[in-house]
Amino acid sequence: MLSIKRVTLLVLVFTMAAVLHATAADDVGARVENAAAVLTKLTNSSGHGIKPEQFAKADCVAVIPGFKKGAAGVGVGFGRGFISCRDGESWSAPGAVTLESASLGVQIGGEKIDIVVLSLDKGMRSKLLSDRFTVGSDAAAAWGNGKAAHDNTDAKVLFFGESKGAFAGFALDGVTLKPDDTTNTALYGKAVKNSEIVNDGANTPAAAQPLVAKLTEEASR
Repeated sequence: MLSIKRVTLLVLVFTMAAVLHATAADDVGARVENAAAVLTKLTNSSGHGIKPEQFAKADCVAVIPGFKKGAAGVGVGFGRGFISCRDGESWSAPGAVTLESASLGVQIGGEKIDIVVLSLDKGMRSKLLSDRFTVGSDAAAAWGNGKAAHDNTDAKVLFFGESKGAFAGFALDGVTLKPDDTTNTALYGKAVKNSEIVNDGANTPAAAQPLVAKLTEEASR
């Protein structure tokens, strides 16, 4: 039987996710541009940025601009972004994703965090592009910048977070990456899965080209 705390947590997660889905901007092009800007910031920033050698190991990269972390007695967070994976010397068209977190006792006052996620193991790609990828159960993860950089030396997934120019983070266990089907339909003009976009060589829409161009630029450094 679920405890009262657990039930309360689940209610808060679903409520916050529904509200943020409803209020999130529907301008897909602007969100892709924001993702490209976040990737630029986190690969160029000193002290809290992604090092070229870290990026060089990445098989897939997810960018979540403005991840919103709430403070309601539990740490509930939600963000929308995009994921792309290596395709030989280039990068795939991006699939849309959501990032959700829910952990008791973790909260950072409703702050917005720009997040970049690097997946270092190509063997995880199919799970990463599936209907649900959960940190902790599907793969170990660690913050690649800030104080938690070396908490888990076996981590196959690295998170990088920045808010107002400084490292920002939260507990990663239970953080979940899911497809954002609504955005994919808007971006590609039809219902399409992230695995199809990434693995089947979907053409990159014009709106998504700034992000793919930035990924290509970083890969060549």
